[in-house]
Amino acid sequence: MPVDAASIDLPASPGVYLFKTNEGRVLYVGKATRLNERIRSYFATNPDRQMIPELVSRSDDVECIVTTTPQEALILERQLIREHKPRFNSMLKDDKSYPYLVLTAEEYPRIMYTRHPPKKAHRWGPFPNAGAAKQVMQLLRRHFGIRDCKELLPQGCLAMHIGLCTGPCIDAKGYDEQVSMVKKILNGEATELLEELGTKMDDCSANMMFERAAYYRDQIRSIRTTIGQHVVSSKLYRDCDAIGFAEQGDLAALIVLHADDGVVKGQEVWPYVHRGDIGETVSHFISEHYVNRRPPRLLLTPTPLLDGLQEWLDERRGSAVEVRTPIRGDMVTLRTLADQNAEIQVARLSNKSSGSLEQRAADEAALLLGVEQMNHVVCFDMAQLQGDERVGASVVMRNGRPAKKEYRTYIVKGDALDDLRMMKEVVERWMKRQEEWPDLLLLDGGQTHLDIIRTLLQEHGIQDRFQLAALAKREETLFRDAKEPIVLDRRGRVFVHARDEAHRFVNTFHRKRRKKSRLGDPLENVLGLGAKKLQTLIRHFGGRQGISNASIDDLKTVPGIGPSLADRIHEALHR
Repeated sequence: MPVDAASIDLPASPGVYLFKTNEGRVLYVGKATRLNERIRSYFATNPDRQMIPELVSRSDDVECIVTTTPQEALILERQLIREHKPRFNSMLKDDKSYPYLVLTAEEYPRIMYTRHPPKKAHRWGPFPNAGAAKQVMQLLRRHFGIRDCKELLPQGCLAMHIGLCTGPCIDAKGYDEQVSMVKKILNGEATELLEELGTKMDDCSANMMFERAAYYRDQIRSIRTTIGQHVVSSKLYRDCDAIGFAEQGDLAALIVLHADDGVVKGQEVWPYVHRGDIGETVSHFISEHYVNRRPPRLLLTPTPLLDGLQEWLDERRGSAVEVRTPIRGDMVTLRTLADQNAEIQVARLSNKSSGSLEQRAADEAALLLGVEQMNHVVCFDMAQLQGDERVGASVVMRNGRPAKKEYRTYIVKGDALDDLRMMKEVVERWMKRQEEWPDLLLLDGGQTHLDIIRTLLQEHGIQDRFQLAALAKREETLFRDAKEPIVLDRRGRVFVHARDEAHRFVNTFHRKRRKKSRLGDPLENVLGLGAKKLQTLIRHFGGRQGISNASIDDLKTVPGIGPSLADRIHEALHR
């Protein structure tokens, strides 16, 4: 069944979205700064790309992976396209368009900024912010003297003479140590360098060397920008699964983020019944998840596992599985990302099931009354103010939800001033226009209302077409025909909802009518006073104010105005 907009509930967060089939085939991968806004464009009346209607018709679901920043979404999109090779991303021409920082595998490694890293080199990236990557490379060369020349020159080079290279071609002492420090920085362990630059920045600021302080500030910012991009790309992520957990009541979502070769490759989403204890729920999930698949070399969990599960994982893999609950570094960053996605997914799962919560309430109401179904309920309520603006209304509940397009309002036409006869008139008018009978006709009232409407149904011979009940506000008592009244509990919440909705709807309509009548001309509703007689009155008394000040005797002097009409005019103006 093609995916539709109503079934998709994505967060207002940056991330990647995947159009998928029921078989798990990824048809399209895209990125977004705000997932919920971006996905709506695929269901617009006039899509901006020709391939969108076909993509939507072929897709059965849309999944998402939330990232911390839009830049991370940019990287992850490229990695997932490279992994799944989706059909509708076929216009992608260059899957290496983002740059890497590289330390070559030579005797004296050189640093490179490249989009095509050598196979045996140590590489970091890809980086969506190319400017930051270049700036960090220059920073590392300046502070650690890592060479960037293609060949070693016996006489040295210009970079060595201006202090950008320690010159391993002439003296290689200490070069290996410098390279080791650069690897730590690029692996996200830049604490020492950041502290050194922070000290220099503070010293320059204290000595009022603000331009130099700003220079160090920009260097610190460039380092933080680059190392902050390792969430979805890090050398530490090799054959690694990160488990994310989130729960809402007894519903839980567990996320498995798969990472290998330094990048996050994708995720799996599993709804789960929460057992009340996170450790027990996660351990039970892991024992089921890896029963038919090989566990990874590294497993990141939100809580320590139960006893015995570590040995079982080792046995399933055939070698040691490192299970960690990280509290700092890149590992905790990946674990946090898994939890963030789990929170998004549990909200989506909860919203998907919420559509059935109303149906569940309707089913519970049917069981309460001992009937087959309660998917169509019509409820009536009346409103008036001392006989003024007598109105009624009906609301409809379909599958436990308000069907507002089927709501109706009624203006009472008869002379009845009591709710019972008013409701009888309105229900009778409703019956004559019905093409579909409800499962239940519900009245806002008590036993007396039930008796009146039951008699009406019998007169029309439709008393057996549907159930009839009346709901009194006092103690929420439901009165039924020839059955004992029921004091409603949670199972009757559909009836209470329908009654409250009918009460709200009819009172809103009544207020509008009263407001309109206050603004209207009181002479418009005077029986027997037409446009010509009204015009005669205005000419005779010189305007509306003159008519208002006239007595009954004065009104009788106007041609065409008799005693009874004069009384009605005077009463309308001085009510």
